[in-house]
Amino acid sequence: MSKEFFGNMPDGTTIDLYTLKSSQVEARIMTYGAGTVSLRAPDRTGELKDIVLGFPDLKGYVQNHSSNAPRFFGSAIGRYANRIARASFSLDGKRFTLARNNGENILHGGPGGFHNVVWGAELIRDGVAFHYFSKDGEEGFPGNLSVTVRYTLVQAELQIEYLATADRPTVVNLTNHSYFNLSGAGSGGTILSHRLRLFSSQFTPVDSSLIPTGELRRVDGSPFDFRTATAIRDRIDVDDEQLHFGHGYDHNFVLDDSSAELKQAAELHDPASGRTLEIWTTEPAIQFYSGNFLDGRLHGKNGVAYAKHAGLCLETQHYPDSPNHPEFPSTILRPGETFYSLTVYRFSAH
Repeated sequence: MSKEFFGNMPDGTTIDLYTLKSSQVEARIMTYGAGTVSLRAPDRTGELKDIVLGFPDLKGYVQNHSSNAPRFFGSAIGRYANRIARASFSLDGKRFTLARNNGENILHGGPGGFHNVVWGAELIRDGVAFHYFSKDGEEGFPGNLSVTVRYTLVQAELQIEYLATADRPTVVNLTNHSYFNLSGAGSGGTILSHRLRLFSSQFTPVDSSLIPTGELRRVDGSPFDFRTATAIRDRIDVDDEQLHFGHGYDHNFVLDDSSAELKQAAELHDPASGRTLEIWTTEPAIQFYSGNFLDGRLHGKNGVAYAKHAGLCLETQHYPDSPNHPEFPSTILRPGETFYSLTVYRFSAH
């Protein structure tokens, strides 16, 4: 493990970059947004390549997160990952109004969400722990929230643990927003040939603003059936209302195992390189986003333009808009409780 200077924020705050290395994988994570800057894994010949999209320097991340259309490359996401409808919810009889940054909705915690703040950091065994104190009222959310995100790297597994406590009832949904391209972040190719398997028989359909309708819909006979490994390109252009709404896949998949135990949620394989990524989680769902809003205007690592489908996200999470859907698994955190979530990225090649 090592620490180095990565740059300065516009106000002069120093941003550090931590490098975690094992015999098989290397991860680099910065204190800005507690974000994964690079993740290098071997292909079937043993060649290491960076497999997450991003920028070569801090300036790229800061500019993107300050724009009207941030892409959240690699960031820790909170206080509430995904969308909350109309940027408001009720809790214990009180209505809370949040910061809007996605039409009438709030997305990924708002413009000042966890992706856009500087975290404290400390080295721990096999990794680094990032800490942030989110003040009562930040982006409209109630309660002071103390958050820790721990990254540990052991052999071919990168583990991400999320912990949070609050002094008032609030809602919490935390995830990581890495964009994966197992052929390489600077390859210039898309993820359409990647083969994806999701351990999910149901998903949450959305309306035209990508807010869940409340329905849990079976994937049988639909473009959303990834229960066996399927190339993403096979059905992404099918004439389907849900795919039209998302401009591709941008949907929450309900895991068949809804327990809080660690279980497999997804498997992603790149036939070209042989790289395989397994995702395991204690969360009840995973968001599959196929990079539909990348449009070639952003230039990232190696100067590559990130075109549509240049990368994909597999975000372990609770359901979107759960605070407005009491029938969904609860995201309420109360004083005296500890939010805990574990996600594991497991790499192999064949």
